[in-house]
Amino acid sequence: MDAIRHFSNHVLDVRLKDLPDIVVTSAKTFVLDSIGVGIAGSTGQWAPELAACAPAWGTGEDARVFGRAGRYPDALAALMNAYQIHNCEFDCLHEKAVVHAMTAVLPAALATAERLGGVAGPQLLEAVIAGVDIACAIGLGGTRPMKFFRPGVAGGFGATAAAGKLLGFDAATLQNAFGTTFAQSCGSMQAHEEGTMLLALQVGFNTRNALHACALAAKGLRAPQEVLEGRFGYYALFEDGSDLGPVVESFGKVWRIAELAQKPFPSGRATHGALEAIAGLMARHAFGADDVETVLIRLTPVARTLVGRLPRDDMAANYARLCMAYCAARMLGGGRLDMEDFTAQALADGKSRHLASRVKIEALDTASTDAFAPAEVEIALKDGRTLSQTVAHILGHPLKPLPREAHLEKFRRNCRLSATPLSPVAAEQMIAAVDELERVPDVGILMDLAAASS
Repeated sequence: MDAIRHFSNHVLDVRLKDLPDIVVTSAKTFVLDSIGVGIAGSTGQWAPELAACAPAWGTGEDARVFGRAGRYPDALAALMNAYQIHNCEFDCLHEKAVVHAMTAVLPAALATAERLGGVAGPQLLEAVIAGVDIACAIGLGGTRPMKFFRPGVAGGFGATAAAGKLLGFDAATLQNAFGTTFAQSCGSMQAHEEGTMLLALQVGFNTRNALHACALAAKGLRAPQEVLEGRFGYYALFEDGSDLGPVVESFGKVWRIAELAQKPFPSGRATHGALEAIAGLMARHAFGADDVETVLIRLTPVARTLVGRLPRDDMAANYARLCMAYCAARMLGGGRLDMEDFTAQALADGKSRHLASRVKIEALDTASTDAFAPAEVEIALKDGRTLSQTVAHILGHPLKPLPREAHLEKFRRNCRLSATPLSPVAAEQMIAAVDELERVPDVGILMDLAAASS
């Protein structure tokens, strides 16, 4: 029996009344965080170009897009929202799975809820929690470093789970939806290798495809059933090794949404441990960029592979967000890393480029099973001092969560970056609505607040 049957049954079994409070609280935290990041992404790199393409891809009134006016077909709105959540590298993720689960799951759930109308908060929470479990389970089932872009491919499965749950699918229909999602799966790491915005678009493509898969399954399309473990199933084609036993065994016992990490910086998560170490050293020892001779950063092998790229004179924002040397230089220059550090002006700053050229990245020899920690930083200062710090658990990790005020300030700052201005009142109303999400009668209110009026 293919494990996809266990996945489908788990989705159907998720009920809000059975969930621990920490799971519901985590879900609300990451719903708000993801909406805020998606709003900021409306002005992110390549968002205007994507919005300009949208009218040619279909018209409809199903759903809306963060920070934008107008209505779109549900699958197109889901694509755009998923892209906007991921295009600034500010979205939460499951570190061990290496999956940005909410990035696909939430847009699929919101678009489906808008099309259906009258979806209550508890239904949305159940769908999101189930979808995150599935996306993370797909990633956790792989035992080797990813060769396809797992956030996109695994996200598509999670998006299917969330939409299928809201649509009231039975297990057989959901399995057909999973099979049809698998047939459309895409996500090449070549986009990461070359630093193109197609990386984030791949999350959007899989999210859109999940809604198309659900529509086909609802009409009775029979899809392949051996989706995960078949001869040509997911793990045979997309991963170099797998072990699904522990993943299946964890269903109903471990809730992956409570394991997500929240990002304090708009850059690849693999940069965050070193950035936190640099910020800590600067705060304790009162030095600045002009005092720095060289910087040595040691990252886990996975992290070094993801962000060890060399700085370039022609860096685009998406390349720079995944360039440890550049991110370190900007942190040293201002004591923080924010959206402004990836503007054209910041990227052209000669001082930052020069400092980035003196940052060396090495791989740690570590037995840690965490993809992104520990991270070690050693800074040699011009006065002869050498400062060092190791970060074992990165800020935003479940063991070191972002404080609520920092979480809310991140959301408010992101709202101020909307393509179409959103009022501060709307931001506060969104915070209140998400805080009370299990009592909200119609989650359409979230898009009323997050999308600009037509």
